[in-house]
Amino acid sequence: MRLLLDTHALAWFLMDRPRLAPSALATIQDGKNEVCVSAVSAWEMAVKFHLGKWPEAGPVIEGWEALLDANQIGALPITAAHAVAAAGLDWPHRDPFDRLLVAQARAERFRLVTADPILLGFLPDALPAR
Repeated sequence: MRLLLDTHALAWFLMDRPRLAPSALATIQDGKNEVCVSAVSAWEMAVKFHLGKWPEAGPVIEGWEALLDANQIGALPITAAHAVAAAGLDWPHRDPFDRLLVAQARAERFRLVTADPILLGFLPDALPAR
């Protein structure tokens, strides 16, 4: 299975594992699964950290690459195709971070791990993080 962690699922995995549903945690930790995180999650965490909205994200932002490597999480870059697909989604949700995650999950055939009820409703194969 190919998993794409949304920003909160990644944060909970790295900083507060009890917040993840046991089934989501087990799926992420299953070595048979490919686990990735989008560059959009780094952007979202960094923006919220620098705005003072998510001070706990500082250590994750500062150690981004090392933390991903240590936890065997791949980095998914944002391509122009992802950006165009995100803009063209037939979906009223306007959050650019979420739109990119949905576009990437669809384009790259990842199963999105999220607790966001809007994303869970839009992607029928999404894996609930809580």
